[in-house]
Amino acid sequence: VKSPRKALPQNLWKPGQSSNNQVLGIGSGSTIVHAVQRLAERVKEENLTIVCIPTSFQARQLILQNGLTLSDLDRNPELDVAIDGADEVDSELNLIKGGGGCLTQEKIVAGFAKCFIVIADYRKKSDRLGEQWKKGVPIEVIPMAYVPVTKALTKKFGGVVELRMAVNKAGPVVTDNGNFILDWKFDKVHDWHEVNTAIKMIPGVVETGLFIDMAEVVYFGMEDGSVSVREKQPC
Repeated sequence: VKSPRKALPQNLWKPGQSSNNQVLGIGSGSTIVHAVQRLAERVKEENLTIVCIPTSFQARQLILQNGLTLSDLDRNPELDVAIDGADEVDSELNLIKGGGGCLTQEKIVAGFAKCFIVIADYRKKSDRLGEQWKKGVPIEVIPMAYVPVTKALTKKFGGVVELRMAVNKAGPVVTDNGNFILDWKFDKVHDWHEVNTAIKMIPGVVETGLFIDMAEVVYFGMEDGSVSVREKQPC
């Protein structure tokens, strides 16, 4: 993506309007780095007052490194806008997230925001989930339950489930919440609303990387530097 910063919506945080003094959720991932840098520039240029809620340790460091005001959900339980990336976006704005392991905190922050905006590059744009993202749906689980949850997932929904292993340490990936991540590589198209609810009902599951009916708009940074916009369609 030649100019991912252009994907940042320009109608937010305008001085003199109610969009100033906002509480913003800041997501994780490489694309969000550009959005936060641009946000920091506008805060300085336009003397905006905003407060940022991170979705992960990485997002927390990004907020601090860019000189933005850090807060948390204890002090700011209601957010105006959450901005995050995605591993894949389908035609109905359903998302797969959690490739970086922060899915639970990302979903909490997005879920308590009045508006959830996604910024991604063109490689994340699909008609159906699974077209571009081949690593499966991340599912955060309590460590003691990962084996029975694995068996329950394959029994109920088919496909293959793998415990995500760390790269630079021995053993599995451990989330910011102290849990494990299973990657469910599904083998067919599902009703994602039903599947997401059913997976969350399995004892030991903390959260899924299926973000269903949450995003309001997705900005894709295209290969030529342009921006493609996919918005939620009215019912």
